[in-house]
Amino acid sequence: MDAKTFDWRAFLTRWSEEWADAQGDLEDLSPDDAEDRQRRWLGVDPAAEADIATMKARLGLEMPPSYKEFLRVSNGWRHAGGFVWMLAGTREAHWHEDASGLGEDFDEFWGEEDNPQEVRAQVGLWSRALQLDVESDATYVLLDPEDVGPDGEWAVRVWASWRASDPERYPSFAAFMVAMHQEFHSLEAGRNEPEGAPAFDNETTRAQDAAVLRARTAALRGRHDDAVRLLLEAQRYGRPRATELLHQLALLGGPHGEGQRQPHPGDPRFLTELLPLHASDLLNSGRPADDWPFADPDHFPDTAHAAAVTLREVSEGTYRYRPGGTFGEAVDQARELARWGNTDAAWRTLRAAIPQWEPLGPDHIAPVGLLADPVLAPVLTSERRTELLATPRGGEAGPAPTPTGDQDPGGLSWLARPDALRPVRSSPCDFRVVLVEGVAPDGLPIRLGSSPDTALSPPLRRWEVDRHHRPAQRSFSGYDDRALLSVGRAGAGWSFGFEENPSTSFSTERFTSPAPAASAAGGRAIVVWSEWRRHTPVFHLSVAQGGTLLYAFTVRDGAIEDTTGNVPAELTPTALGFETRDAAAQTAAAARALDAIAELYGVTLPRLALTEGRLHSFETVSWIRPPGPGDTYMTITVG
Repeated sequence: MDAKTFDWRAFLTRWSEEWADAQGDLEDLSPDDAEDRQRRWLGVDPAAEADIATMKARLGLEMPPSYKEFLRVSNGWRHAGGFVWMLAGTREAHWHEDASGLGEDFDEFWGEEDNPQEVRAQVGLWSRALQLDVESDATYVLLDPEDVGPDGEWAVRVWASWRASDPERYPSFAAFMVAMHQEFHSLEAGRNEPEGAPAFDNETTRAQDAAVLRARTAALRGRHDDAVRLLLEAQRYGRPRATELLHQLALLGGPHGEGQRQPHPGDPRFLTELLPLHASDLLNSGRPADDWPFADPDHFPDTAHAAAVTLREVSEGTYRYRPGGTFGEAVDQARELARWGNTDAAWRTLRAAIPQWEPLGPDHIAPVGLLADPVLAPVLTSERRTELLATPRGGEAGPAPTPTGDQDPGGLSWLARPDALRPVRSSPCDFRVVLVEGVAPDGLPIRLGSSPDTALSPPLRRWEVDRHHRPAQRSFSGYDDRALLSVGRAGAGWSFGFEENPSTSFSTERFTSPAPAASAAGGRAIVVWSEWRRHTPVFHLSVAQGGTLLYAFTVRDGAIEDTTGNVPAELTPTALGFETRDAAAQTAAAARALDAIAELYGVTLPRLALTEGRLHSFETVSWIRPPGPGDTYMTITVG
């Protein structure tokens, strides 16, 4: 903000007139406010150059440019925002000299060595600053002569005893005054007007409301950065629609607005967009669901039942986003793909349909309800959310953004990386997987279920699987190893069942591969068990077809423990480099084995779905043979 071009007269005149128009009856005002309202001016007479020169001599410093220009228009100011009732002119401004006694405590906190430089620079503020507040609601306005910009402007810092934060910084006096004008507008916009009182409507509110309309159009054309810039300024002026639109952009990766309005049943977005997101926020916050007012028929008789159903579905992970129309059809198709792990295809389906998305009202600029859908929300990675925002929609035109790439890596060797399934890991995670040809994922329980009536669970996050299937398990047997497999599609014609960190360690003597049972109805089945716990790597591979084991091998810490059948040359432990005790070499051999399996059989696994998504799951038959003669084992019962 350039003090040389900033029109103080026009700015202060507009502010004064807006303030006067916002006041109530004269008899309800203080004498000073009544006088200011009648003359429609919050300032005083301009300061003469002699006044400014006297001020310089008294304080010993030349004042910053924008403050001097202000003084030349008004030598002081009333009602700077909502909490500063009088700002100093040439006579009242004075060095604070820590008159409040706050300097010692603030300096000790600001001066801590681990604070960033911008925090440490505040040390000594209370002693050196020029105080501009004359009357206020326990609010200090301080000009800092040691925080000077290249334009010669001193920073203004504002601190109120009732705000639990550091002083707020403004780069100049002009910037501070603009912010106080915005604060005045924000407070007036949020004030309940008495019945019959004129609406708070003026040149500024109309200009900002027009900016909100331009921002909405920009957002629908994919120019979300332009929309954010306009909306952030409109929000500072308290324009209510700005907050609602900013909140939608924030949900999809833009800057966060200052809160959001409570959803209301009268809004057309209530059931499909606002209510599910509010339910997710409630559950994620840990607050009790009983406190949710939207399910109370006494308060919301028309929508309480639907709200209760939505809350239950969001809680159980069964909620489905149903936007309707052409986009709604694509959402259904994408969900079907995502629930079987094909998140890349799900996103491509959504991407193609975004231009056909239609808003439900003037305050709707994006399909944010997707974020409440438990199956589709993980599909929307941060990069994809940005792409969604940059895609023209809602009947508006604009250039399409550069498509984001697929998230799932090719091959299977990514499973051998330390961070494959969990971030910040020093070694790969243990896992076991069965890959079955010629059967859909929902057919796996028929082949491998722990009982004839085994059914798939609803889509679950990985940490929910055990709790869902075994909510009250009390007995644990050394000869019972029923896996909990999350299922999905593993490429053309293949399905997978995957378990991360099996509860038991691999035992060559007791292990029974589920591959023959999985392939009993025809086709092939592949089982891989990879284990890195206790620093003793184990890698097992077994392949069956038509119910018959074709080949298998097990390598433990560089030693081949078991080999069966004719292992393809490219999959022999020797060819893969397993015969070494070096940990890094073992990891590299496992990676080569996994990629060789992927290439030989055309299978893949969805990393995003396994790590972030929700998948159906079931409990399998035991992967350990029954105990034989002379075998001993322990059963532990808890409670």
